[in-house]
Amino acid sequence: MVKRYCCPECFGDRVLRDEIFPILGPKNGKCDFCETEDTLLVDPANLADYFELLVNVYEPCADGKTLVEWMKEDWLIFSHVNMDNAHAKDLLSDILNDGEVVRQTFKPSSSYSSDGLALWDRLRDEMMYSNRWFLDVTIDEERLKELLEMLIAKELPHRWYRARIKTEDEAFQIDKMGAPPKRRSSNGRANPAGIPYLYLGSRPDTAVAEIRPHTGESACVAIFDIPDIKAVDLRTPRKLVSPFILEDARQIAQLRADLPFLERLGEELTRPVQPSGAAIDYIPSQYLCEFIKKKGFDGVVYRSSVSEGINLALFNPDKAVGGEVTIYNVDRVSVQVAQANGS
Repeated sequence: MVKRYCCPECFGDRVLRDEIFPILGPKNGKCDFCETEDTLLVDPANLADYFELLVNVYEPCADGKTLVEWMKEDWLIFSHVNMDNAHAKDLLSDILNDGEVVRQTFKPSSSYSSDGLALWDRLRDEMMYSNRWFLDVTIDEERLKELLEMLIAKELPHRWYRARIKTEDEAFQIDKMGAPPKRRSSNGRANPAGIPYLYLGSRPDTAVAEIRPHTGESACVAIFDIPDIKAVDLRTPRKLVSPFILEDARQIAQLRADLPFLERLGEELTRPVQPSGAAIDYIPSQYLCEFIKKKGFDGVVYRSSVSEGINLALFNPDKAVGGEVTIYNVDRVSVQVAQANGS
C-alpha cells in the first residue's frame, strides 16, 4: 500500500500548523489528501496522540454525529475546500488507524458544561439596567483571561486607516485624524465617554464605511502605522482556539463548553447599535474591552458589520503613527433589508 501524507492545510488549525507539524520531522511536497502543493508533510499516524485526546471529548451515541462532523462544527477542523466529509474521514481513519470509529456516531461528553454564557447574560443585564459600578453578578475572571490568551491575533497588518467626514473645503490634517480629546470623546463601541481609543479599519473602504457616510459626501482617510501589538481577536473564536494546545481531554472538553461564551463576546463588538441607544447598548462591549485592557492587551480586533474588512480598537492611541491623508468620494451607499420577525 502506498504511504500517504497529510499537511497543515488539511486541518486549518494554527497550532497544528505552527507548533506541531514543524516538530514531527516533516518533509515538503504535495499533500495526498487536500492536494496543497509545496507544503509540510507528515505521516498521519504521527498525529495520533493529539487526535486521540480530542476523540475522548465525545462519547458514542446512536443518533449522534460522526467525529468528523463534530470536529468540523466545534473546532472548524478539516476546513480546506477539498476536505469534504468523505476525505476528512479517510484522513482521520489513517490518523487513528481505525476505519470503523470514523463511521460511528457520537455526542459531546455530558461531564462538562460552562456557565460563562449564562453569567455573561446576567452581568450584561445588570450593567445596562440595574447597577453600573458595583455589580452583584461576577464571572470567573481568571478563566476569561485564559480564554482570551488563546485568541491573540497573529500577523496583524502594520498599516491601518481612520476616516472622518470632510466638513470643510480643506482636508483634515493628520493631527486632527487621531483619537478625539478626552473631553470630546463620546461613547464608542469599545470606549466609555471620556476615555478615547483609536478606531482603525484594515482598508480605506472599511474605515469610511464605519463612519456611516451618505452618498455624495467626501471622507478624509488617514494612514496609521502601528508596531507589533498584543491584541485579542474576537472575530471567529472557533477558528483561533485549538484543542491541540491542551494536555488532556478534560481541558479540551471544558474549552469546547466555553466556545459559545467566546462567540457571544465577539458578537458584543459587532452588534449594530442605533446612535440614540449607544450610551446604554455599548456598556457590555465597553466593560469587555476595559477587562481586556486591564489584563495587559493593547487592543481588540473585531468584525466590521458594514464592510468586508476588519476593525481594531487601539487602547493607547499614542502607539499609532499617523501618515498621509487622502480624500475619498462616497459614490454609493448600499442598504440591505430583511423583514422583521413576527411582521
